[in-house]
Amino acid sequence: MTYEATRQRVETYFDRTATRTWERLTSDAPVSGIRATVRAGRDQMRALILDQLPADLRGVRVLDAGCGTGALAFELAARGADVVGVDISPQLIDIAKRRTPDRVRGSLTFQAGDMLDKRHGAFDHVVAMDSLIYYSEQDIAAILEGIAPRLRGQMVFTVAPRTRLLMAMWRLGKLFPKSDRSPTMVPHSPMRLAAALGRGRLRDIDRVTSGFYISNALEYRP
Repeated sequence: MTYEATRQRVETYFDRTATRTWERLTSDAPVSGIRATVRAGRDQMRALILDQLPADLRGVRVLDAGCGTGALAFELAARGADVVGVDISPQLIDIAKRRTPDRVRGSLTFQAGDMLDKRHGAFDHVVAMDSLIYYSEQDIAAILEGIAPRLRGQMVFTVAPRTRLLMAMWRLGKLFPKSDRSPTMVPHSPMRLAAALGRGRLRDIDRVTSGFYISNALEYRP
């Protein structure tokens, strides 16, 4: 599946099928046990990504690629960053705008569209939490190479690691009719991604495992 086709499938899922689910999951509302583990895992991953960036981001421009409902963007803005949050889903962008705290409102810009659009400009840092998990190794390599000319510092992003549990879930998901599937996560080996990009450009940070949430953080430097 091409990047464009995957992007369209992700947009359809989050804008038409899963908006209410994600609105609830990313709020303080009570959720089921399984979703609670996902929420906890996402909180851990968000903290891990923030740990890779300076505590003081004043004067720094950051792209939150696939910002969803805005939780990570709010944290970045609270550190003083000028944040551009981009998501393929207009519905999620609307939620992010509604949730923006007044104290950081002047430091945030939210836009619906393609996170790779060159019109977003250049950035000191890019973060992409769980927004590349649906793309192939070739697509991810192309995404990073495409962002590189506009990236002055680092990009911290996540992939779905090739664990036994995720591989079993991935194979099981293929059994469902296409109309009933959420976008399929593509499990990756950080070592293989690093080899595809060239030596020294990709660093394996750490993995977060929380029930049904399993995600691996990586750092890319052009």
